[in-house]
Amino acid sequence: MNVLMINGSPRMDGNTSIALKEMEKVFKEEGVETTIVSIGTKTIRGCIACGKCYESGKCVFDDLVNECAPLFEKCDGLVVASPVYYASANGSLISLLDRLFYSTHFDKRMKVGAAVCVARRGGLSATFDELNKYFTICGMPVASSQYWNSVHGRKIGEAMEDEEGLQTMRTLARNMTFLMKSIALGKEIYGLPETEETIATNFVR
Repeated sequence: MNVLMINGSPRMDGNTSIALKEMEKVFKEEGVETTIVSIGTKTIRGCIACGKCYESGKCVFDDLVNECAPLFEKCDGLVVASPVYYASANGSLISLLDRLFYSTHFDKRMKVGAAVCVARRGGLSATFDELNKYFTICGMPVASSQYWNSVHGRKIGEAMEDEEGLQTMRTLARNMTFLMKSIALGKEIYGLPETEETIATNFVR
C-alpha cells in the first residue's frame, strides 16, 4: 500500500504539516508507505484550457504537476491537505489539483481520497467540501474519520494543542488504511465495477 500526501501549505513545517505527520505515523504502524509532496512557495499556475494534455498525456507546463502525476498513478490513496484562506483551499493547491486531475488519463477509480483542512477558526467545512469534489468526480472513494477532517491552529505549532483534531487525523489514517486494503482484496476477488461508455451532455440549445 502506498499513499501520496500533498501538503498545500506555503509553510513547510506549519500546522498543515503537523496534521499530515500525525497521519503518517499511523500509516507507518500499519505498514503503508507514504510520499509527501509539499507545495511550499513554488509557483504553480492555473489551467489555461489549451487541451494539449489530450495529445501528450501530461500538462504543457512542466512543473510540480507533472512530477506528482506518476506518484498519483501508482498510489493506492491520496491525501490532500490545505490551510484555509477565505473559506477556501490555498490557490496554488487548487491550481495543482485542477491540472493534475485533468491532465492525467489513468484510471483513478477506487483510489481512496482524503481531504484535510487546517484553520484558526472557520471555513473548514467549506474547504473540506471543495477538496472532496476532486475525488468524487472520478470514482475515488472518500475516507472519513470521527469528525470532519480538520485541525485547528493559527501560529506555527498550535495544531499540536488540538488533541481532538490530531485524534481525528489518526482515525482518518486508520480508516483510510482499512479502505485501501479492503478495496485491494475486493479487486482480487471481484475486479473493478463494470463501466459504461461516457455520456456527455450539455444544455446549449
